[in-house]
Amino acid sequence: MHKIMIGPNKYIQGPEVIREAGAYIKLLGKKANLIGDKIVLPLLEQTLKEGLKKQNISTVVSIFRGECSNQEISRITGICREGKVDIVVGAGGGKTLDTAKAVGHYLKIPTVIIPTIAATDAPISSLAVIYGEDHSHQGYILLDKNPDLILVDTEIIANAPPRFFVSGMGDALATRFEAEACARSSGKNLPGGLPTLAAITLARLTYDILMEYGLEAKQAVEKKAVTPAVEKVVEANILLSGLGFESGGLAAAHAIQVGLTTAKEASKTYHGEKVAFGTLVQLIMEGRAMNETANVGKFCTAVGLPVTLSALGISTEEVSKIAEEAWKQNIMGNMPFPITPKLVSDCILVADSLGKSLMEGQ
Repeated sequence: MHKIMIGPNKYIQGPEVIREAGAYIKLLGKKANLIGDKIVLPLLEQTLKEGLKKQNISTVVSIFRGECSNQEISRITGICREGKVDIVVGAGGGKTLDTAKAVGHYLKIPTVIIPTIAATDAPISSLAVIYGEDHSHQGYILLDKNPDLILVDTEIIANAPPRFFVSGMGDALATRFEAEACARSSGKNLPGGLPTLAAITLARLTYDILMEYGLEAKQAVEKKAVTPAVEKVVEANILLSGLGFESGGLAAAHAIQVGLTTAKEASKTYHGEKVAFGTLVQLIMEGRAMNETANVGKFCTAVGLPVTLSALGISTEEVSKIAEEAWKQNIMGNMPFPITPKLVSDCILVADSLGKSLMEGQ
């Protein structure tokens, strides 16, 4: 296999970037479809429209109905075709952005992504997660390319609920360890090649930034402040983790996350919260030194990421089912040694025990 690295065409980050959106978007087309939900649109619509109008770009608005489903993608694709738009602009959280990416993919037109939270690294990826109208997970769409332009306004990010920001750190936390597992096993990354040295290096940088600036950044966003630490962690959560996971590869931590979604109370916790716990499980599975695993657990407890099953709303009776589902995931095959459902189950229980010890020591 060849080494492959992919990424977005352009990434721009900083406070009040949204006010300059038109100057960047004008390079892509003349008529934009703005996709956002009823919460996000009132925050951004006027500013975006004014900025686009100054650049002679007209705007059509599609109100996102809440689920990145095939039906919703088809509906908005139809609006775009009818309006003869030549740019898709998605603003909001992960499901809105994935919908925008999918619409751009099917119409073969440029896609602009404006995340309003830093809860995952999805904004830069060439992947859209598809759900049913009943919220059930239906799979993924592998897109032809990454978004053409990503605009990250750190003022908007800092004013979102801090739990989203912390969840983004949980998602980013796994990036280093999963990329390293893929490098050791010659596991495939998302474009189907081997991890590049650049992707592995960015994955490790993601981890280093979280360890050094994560707690400080969390304390800042609790005050709705944009500080250098916040800027660094936003970049780690979205750009560095995105490049690291997509071109470095995924492994046990995200497979565990998928397993955790089968739990009865799974919908009450965020993606990155599940990934953080999955990271602890992967470290135990690898037999990493206890001080390294404990340091990751201490970071999680410091910033407020779950380290126990009870914090995720999961009972020990559900562990076998979770482990079985995690074991079935193709990305579990990127671990550099054989995996069994029992190994997964045992490591989940040990991670839970470690997490309880860390919580008691606070």
